[in-house]
Amino acid sequence: MKKWEKQTMKIAALGAMALTLAGCATAKSSSSQGNNPGKTIKIGVNMELSGSAAGYGEQQKQGIQLAVKKINKSGGIKVGGGTKKKIQLVIRDNKTSNTTAASVAAQLVNNDKVVAVVGPATTSAGTAAIPNMTKAAVPSVSPSATDPDYTLQKSGKVQKYIFRACYQNNFQGATAATFVTKNLKAKRVAILTDNSSDYGTGLTKAFKKQYRGTVVSSQTFQEGDKDFNAILTALKHKKIDAIYAPGYYSEIGLIVKQARQAGIKAPIVGSDGMADAKLAQIAGKSNATNVYYTTPFSTKASATNKVASKFMSAYKAKYGSTAPTFSALAYDSVYMIKAAIEKEGSANSVKIADGLAKLKNFKGVTGTTTIDKQHNPEKTISIEQLTNGVVSKVYNVK
Repeated sequence: MKKWEKQTMKIAALGAMALTLAGCATAKSSSSQGNNPGKTIKIGVNMELSGSAAGYGEQQKQGIQLAVKKINKSGGIKVGGGTKKKIQLVIRDNKTSNTTAASVAAQLVNNDKVVAVVGPATTSAGTAAIPNMTKAAVPSVSPSATDPDYTLQKSGKVQKYIFRACYQNNFQGATAATFVTKNLKAKRVAILTDNSSDYGTGLTKAFKKQYRGTVVSSQTFQEGDKDFNAILTALKHKKIDAIYAPGYYSEIGLIVKQARQAGIKAPIVGSDGMADAKLAQIAGKSNATNVYYTTPFSTKASATNKVASKFMSAYKAKYGSTAPTFSALAYDSVYMIKAAIEKEGSANSVKIADGLAKLKNFKGVTGTTTIDKQHNPEKTISIEQLTNGVVSKVYNVK
């Protein structure tokens, strides 16, 4: 009997030891999730540097590089215990292709072993990259993916590793609708939508949901279209108080130009895709009057923001031009990652994601940001007014 008891106790002890070791193994596995830094903190850039969205991608790359240069010049990022590590950028071109964006994501997290990624710029490319980012447990911050569902799974749960520095389309579209109603007193509106992407259609959907006036006409166009005269001629004979045209400067610039040439003087209101000096170049300065657009970054409004003022001066010195919105958002994206690392005292990719999710009152170029439960930034939105191609007034909306 005693012999049997001893054997039973021995087996139990071995079993307990096995469970303890299994627990240690599990704990070790959990703590070693994601990617870890080496001598440097590798941050990847998955960006549209060629293809149809290259203009935005290049602006964002400039903002990223400017942020990294400043951080490294100051010694790098604090990674706990007073240790500082410099950032090493790994920049890859996704060619404005969803397939390539997914491939680039895999290369960055698996081959380059980055601990965080900035980009992609567009919602579609960013969405394509999500599975590879999630599998590797590496966070990404998109400066400009605006679709409301971008940070969410199909079930509605948040994507743990996906964040953005810009506000989403529903907020932007709804703000434009409120502005058109309250500020422009527009009771009858025509809508021209870029329906070649979720960007334009999402903004239009949000605008229509919020707008309390009458939509007298709702027309669509495609990315790359050049001639809008048929649509505008039809609108000329309708009584309209304003035009809502969400899209990018390349097409909206032509719409503004052709609308003014057709004798349409009504205000033209759009979105942050118009926030570029090229809009006035395409439209013609005199035509770019009574034009408005929502934007997360206004050079006029930012004049009183010390962080923004320093950024604008640095950008002007480096690139010889006024900082565009997308450069500002990308600059903030890098600093959001820095803030997350310093908050967690770790540059492990899982810890960075945790830090990003907890980000509160982050003082950035595009305003004070708090990340909500769906990984969207809560911050002020601005509406810029163009007169003769120059920003003449700024409206701030919370």
